[in-house]
Amino acid sequence: MKTKTRQGLLRFPLSLLYGGNYYYIERVKALERAVAKKPRRLQLDLTGGGEIPDDWALLIRSILNQRSPGTQLITNARSSLRNGSVLVWLLGDRRLIREDAGIFFRRANLGGDDAVPSWKDFEKNSSEADPDEIDHAKVLELINEFLPVNEFIGKPVEMPLLRQFGLVENEKLDQFLASAFGPTPADGEKMADTSKEIPAKPSSTSVQK
Repeated sequence: MKTKTRQGLLRFPLSLLYGGNYYYIERVKALERAVAKKPRRLQLDLTGGGEIPDDWALLIRSILNQRSPGTQLITNARSSLRNGSVLVWLLGDRRLIREDAGIFFRRANLGGDDAVPSWKDFEKNSSEADPDEIDHAKVLELINEFLPVNEFIGKPVEMPLLRQFGLVENEKLDQFLASAFGPTPADGEKMADTSKEIPAKPSSTSVQK
């Protein structure tokens, strides 16, 4: 299911489930079709109590990376995010997150104490490599391009800490959402949203530790 407003925004709901392989198979196909339309703005609405499995998150990333340069990606977290869901959310050119939501990602179980383990070495040298854990290590490596994984791993990160790291703007986004992402006047409804905008971070090196 997806909706398109008169302002050129294509909204793409993506549920966060426990498991749900069949669901993600169908949504990935739909996302490929949505990206192929080259919308001016594509908004992923992430909602639910589960998470996007790491392998699916990596696939979604590859699809989104193929979008037209003229398509602005907005990722809107309407629920708290875990693991692969965090990566998908970070891919947005604009990132929105509910005021009382947060993020969390666990350590990859590849042995050792590194927060971001070398999955390439593990995959090459281990005869007992767990594909799921290797995928999770890849997700952490990609998250580390945006956020300092060493600081965040294994603990919930909520709005106060995100603000402390300078990742959340203090200005309320209600007016922006109403004008840019809300229903058109013809819809006869007013959208209420307490989301905050997260400015994109190109690299973890830009974060003060």
